[in-house]
Amino acid sequence: MSRLLTGGGGVLVPSRELTAVSADGSRLHVEVHGAEGAPAIVLAHGWTCSTLFWDAQIRALAGEYRVIVYDQRGHGRTPAVAHGGYTTDALADDLEAVLAVVLAPGEKALLAGHSMGGMTMMAASRRPEFEEHAAAVLLCSTGSSRLVGESLILPMRAGGMRTRITRAILGARAPLGPVTPLSRKILKYGTMGPGTAPERVARCARIVHACPRAARVAWSHVLGELDLEAGVRDLRVPTAIVAGTADRLTPPVHARAIAAALPHSLGVTELTGVGHMTPVEAPEAVTAKLRELVMAYVDVSGVSGADRVGGGHARSEKEDVV
Repeated sequence: MSRLLTGGGGVLVPSRELTAVSADGSRLHVEVHGAEGAPAIVLAHGWTCSTLFWDAQIRALAGEYRVIVYDQRGHGRTPAVAHGGYTTDALADDLEAVLAVVLAPGEKALLAGHSMGGMTMMAASRRPEFEEHAAAVLLCSTGSSRLVGESLILPMRAGGMRTRITRAILGARAPLGPVTPLSRKILKYGTMGPGTAPERVARCARIVHACPRAARVAWSHVLGELDLEAGVRDLRVPTAIVAGTADRLTPPVHARAIAAALPHSLGVTELTGVGHMTPVEAPEAVTAKLRELVMAYVDVSGVSGADRVGGGHARSEKEDVV
């Protein structure tokens, strides 16, 4: 079980901390929250975030499940790498390394990713470790291609000019600096819904501003040229999608396109008025979807639970969550 350092809202202390070694030798910080032998949920965070991004889900789920989180390379407690080490193949390599170190041979788990974490699932969809361990997938606020062209962070008509300016903003080398009222306001506009509670905005700001500049810039170039559409088509496990209707970074058009291309889509849940940071902005909705999927597709023994839900047939309905 995870422990709280101080009180109910204190810092979470994992039951275990591990180091996974990726294909290129990169060392990844991994945390396990919850009891050994419990059904496993593996969570991959997005660009400029860290394991702290999943705090609400860990608190809600670690009492029942084994919640595994890790820092993507260059984020949190995972060191930066050389310039050529930031690629979608590296995302897949890193996920494979994490799965190998935290799951027993043949053990199935629910895999979930937010933003770049969702892209990690697409990048790894044909990898042996992914195919061995993935029982089902949840994609939160993500896209497979055309991220810059579809972005709505600039209130301009779609076209070449908007794309060029957006690319420059997302790849800016300027340091983010300390968190200030102005920086929180800018972050909220770009990444969160208009009704997001101030404490949730502040939490996201602390996480994002802690991301090292070099990693932030390096990954921005990867995301700017992203094309993982083939990875979506190869994502053959049951896959659900969560998207915020007010997401400016990965608008719901991405979620709908992914759902249409998936071999086994469980549909899109659109969260009304929520922006890009769905696990922090709407933690109850994301946690409920995680619990629903792990109960349906991951057995207590760690094997697939699809037989317990009518063979795991796809559900294509879309629901709006307020």
